[in-house]
Amino acid sequence: MTVSLITLTKVQLAFGHHALLDGADFSILQGDRIGLIGRNGAGKSSLLKILDGRIEPDDGEIMRMSGLTVATVEQEPELDSQTTVMEVLCGNYVEREDWQRPAIAGAFIDQLGLQADAKIEGLSGGTRKRVALARALADQPDLLLLDEPTNHLDFDGIIWLQEKLIESRCTLVVITHDRRFLDEVATRIVELDRGHLYSFPGNFSQWQSRKAEMLEAEEQQNARFDKFLAQEEVWIRKGVEARRTRNEGRVRRLEQLRRERAARRERSGNVRMSVAEGARSGKLVAELQNVSHQYGDRVIVRNLSTTIMRGDRIGFIGPNGAGKTTLLRIILGELKPDSGTVRHGTNLTIGYFDQMRARLDENATLAETINPGSEWVEIGDQRKHVMSYLEDFLFSPARSQSPVSSLSGGERARLALARMFARPSNVLVLDEPTNDLDIETLELLEELIQDYSGTVLLVSHDRAFLDNVVTQTLVAEGDGVWGEYVGGYEDWLAQRKPVEVEPVRSAPAVTASEAKPAAASRPRSGRSRLSNWEAKELETLPDTIAEVEAQQAALTAELSSPELYQQRPERAKEIQDELAALERKLEALFERWELLEAKRAES
Repeated sequence: MTVSLITLTKVQLAFGHHALLDGADFSILQGDRIGLIGRNGAGKSSLLKILDGRIEPDDGEIMRMSGLTVATVEQEPELDSQTTVMEVLCGNYVEREDWQRPAIAGAFIDQLGLQADAKIEGLSGGTRKRVALARALADQPDLLLLDEPTNHLDFDGIIWLQEKLIESRCTLVVITHDRRFLDEVATRIVELDRGHLYSFPGNFSQWQSRKAEMLEAEEQQNARFDKFLAQEEVWIRKGVEARRTRNEGRVRRLEQLRRERAARRERSGNVRMSVAEGARSGKLVAELQNVSHQYGDRVIVRNLSTTIMRGDRIGFIGPNGAGKTTLLRIILGELKPDSGTVRHGTNLTIGYFDQMRARLDENATLAETINPGSEWVEIGDQRKHVMSYLEDFLFSPARSQSPVSSLSGGERARLALARMFARPSNVLVLDEPTNDLDIETLELLEELIQDYSGTVLLVSHDRAFLDNVVTQTLVAEGDGVWGEYVGGYEDWLAQRKPVEVEPVRSAPAVTASEAKPAAASRPRSGRSRLSNWEAKELETLPDTIAEVEAQQAALTAELSSPELYQQRPERAKEIQDELAALERKLEALFERWELLEAKRAES
């Protein structure tokens, strides 16, 4: 029997004149891994706050399973800055007599390459995010709520999180714009759209095809409704003839139709993007010859020679702290390398999108940010008023005089894109542009970059975005070495040289500007020894695998029953989804077992 953890019935929540939740119904079943999607500002984060009890709805009913435990990881987790990593991960295990907690915490510390005694205040944003996620997983709650967990994580962190969520028995609700992550993790997609929640079985790719069919059906239904309403409006306005034959029931029906039409909340429009392309650059954009750069004893770039030509779309791949932003600054001429030469082509006009949105003036208005000193924006052969241009990026004219400081994360991202695209450029530099953007805006940005005739330099941890945009990659391969590969993320995976597998660790964190010398890092061997935590994990793996295989056998037996398809056909789809999830979990467990056995043999 499937257990419901939380059920929402006719829930209302409003901030401003539009309801974020408008009579919404929602049920979370034990074992669900729900991807919660929707436009920026739709109310996704507010829904998480209702689920974990941080806020109460304006109306409606919420039923929770007795004794339900919930853990939440927000976009920017708040951790006690004076505690150590181990103290955060261990939590209050002494009070709860959870004597296994230090072992669990130690395993996570080893897997993530963390330092147990490191103070939180000295950690980068990406490392803090890893600590917060590890703490929530170590809590083993009944329900885990994650708000944009892949922001600030590198590829290795994202893949680690994917595997842990698939292995975990926690029921999950996750807000993310990472489409590949949703495809790997989600068993159900729930979309928050105009105050209502719509549930779709399957992952993101399956949702996309069903959503397209649903939107087409909605448009057809609205068109039929509007045609019928127009006919009734003509009838009521026929004057004397209508009054003679007036049917009061028909009049009341018309009044109801008018109310329904007024209450219909139209789907939010899409961002309309276009870029003001500058004069064509020279054929050569940048040429690097034997470039090297380091901070203290830490080498960021070692003897790199490469050529960037007009029209190239290059993705930069590497763990947090590897020096992607530093290499970008060297290529652009903003930072002089320690050795080697950088030669630039002619007529370069650069548009820059920085991940921290630091180039936005907090005190400036939206209109001033787009084009200071002018009310007009010129995009190609079009001349637009700044108010109209802001509307293209979903900012109403009423907000044009609002300060930048009043914007949400997603709105800041849209404003930064709007400002960059309003200025002529032939080189676009995009440093983590996907953070805070909703999926529909991401897809529109992809289309724009694909059609852009200039050069694109892109830093992103969004695997789908890289695959859809770039034509080649520069990859940090350790010790300052950068490899060049044709294609996107998946192409890099296929082309890279086989390496000895070990728990992945991000490069040592440096300051935000990557400008201060970093302490020398301890040399590491090609394969690390088996730690105490891994030895304990290795001992338990055979039992865990046997348990998963037993679950598979039970589900397969249930699926083969003829009565199932006659009495509960919907259960057959649930079983198939559960079997697919168990198969992925089993593959991950076998891979982990092989890795640990190999490490034990090397110890």
